[in-house]
Amino acid sequence: MVGPNIIVIMTDDQGYADLSCAGSSDLATPHLDEVAATGVRFTNFYAGSAVCSPSRASLLTGRYPGNAGVRSILAGHRTATGLSPTVPTIAGLLKPAGYRTSMTGKWHLGVSEDCRPDRHGFDDWYGFLAGCVDYYSHIFYWGMADGRTDPVHDLWDNGEETYDNGRYLTEMITRRAVSQIRSAARSDRPFFSYVAYNAPHYPMHAPRAYLDRFPHLPDERRVMAAMIAAVDDGVGAILRELDRHGLRDDTMIVFCSDNGPSRETRNWLDGTSIPYRGGTTGPLKGHKYSLYEGGIRVPGIISWPARIPAGQVVDLPCSAVDVLPTILAAARLDAAGLELDGTSLLDVLSGAAMAPAPADRQLFWELGDQTAVREGRWKLVLNGQLVEGETDPESVFLADLEQDVAEQHNLAGAEPGVTARLTAAATDWRAGIEQRWTDEWLPLQTGTAALA
Repeated sequence: MVGPNIIVIMTDDQGYADLSCAGSSDLATPHLDEVAATGVRFTNFYAGSAVCSPSRASLLTGRYPGNAGVRSILAGHRTATGLSPTVPTIAGLLKPAGYRTSMTGKWHLGVSEDCRPDRHGFDDWYGFLAGCVDYYSHIFYWGMADGRTDPVHDLWDNGEETYDNGRYLTEMITRRAVSQIRSAARSDRPFFSYVAYNAPHYPMHAPRAYLDRFPHLPDERRVMAAMIAAVDDGVGAILRELDRHGLRDDTMIVFCSDNGPSRETRNWLDGTSIPYRGGTTGPLKGHKYSLYEGGIRVPGIISWPARIPAGQVVDLPCSAVDVLPTILAAARLDAAGLELDGTSLLDVLSGAAMAPAPADRQLFWELGDQTAVREGRWKLVLNGQLVEGETDPESVFLADLEQDVAEQHNLAGAEPGVTARLTAAATDWRAGIEQRWTDEWLPLQTGTAALA
């Protein structure tokens, strides 16, 4: 075996505080808590973006979204393109090294045939290609209100459209993931499994059995808790399958969300027009679409019992761009020559070395007019957005996250040197992203458009 088995689990629109091991007292995630207890729970783990497609591109490529060619939410029609097959992914790098590669769940990195999972190194894939589908009919309805967009069925099994009406998609994703692990366990090859749950993304659907676990909660929080519980049960099924084959100790499990919780009114399903409050970010400001902490700081866990000591809580600022280089290091694969924005965390997490601990490196984000950078304790947001479509009046916002994790106090005026330095860094980085977009990605007609 060249390295450990690897499972990457991603949820959709799950807030930073929506794990019981992260402090939530009204929902239960015992299986994810178990994964955290056997490894590392991050308190400063960041998604690559505050929306779906760019965040997923960042996770799978180890690049900032603009360097991967996916900067906004991708369209869901059947000709929509997305992540170019020229960009290396985790699966594409592990497959030549002998790994069996599989994916189940939400792709959202292109619907056209040249952008589907099999073009990115996945031997076996099952799930849907657009941004969101009905959990029972598996139909992509988003956008119908414009009077021009028709609904499209969106459930696939290795490129073949498949129909399984009436079955709850979260449970279907789990079943296929478990089946993929069971099949891989019969071989003498390591496996990589990407399990991309679409929960708790709208539409807010959950079977009665899960809702009945939380009878005391208000409706919006109750369905959120139920949807996350279904994911957590799925993680439990995956853990049991690993245990059944004696694979748990030598399997690296990475868990994170793609961005913060959605406040979109479409979550309500009853015409309510006020922001949805089903998901929580704890003390953090912001939500999905925002580059304040609540939009990009997400749950993050890595477990590998054979290599990473259990019970760690790590405050080091880390990002989804670090997942690919960490996996390559675990698989003992050389990352030299690859374009990567992340860095391997393996030595730091395993205790083999405290250097190079990326405590004071700069992490960047961009979305629409917003740009943000974090360096150690400092976080700068330019043209920040708290309400979709509305720019924050404080166009330059500097926070000391060690003292003010809620980003309540703007220190831009009190710390002019830090503000000027980070503004220059963020502006220069963003200019490079824009230039590359114009020169390299835009001519490919990548199809990025805010169409969920």
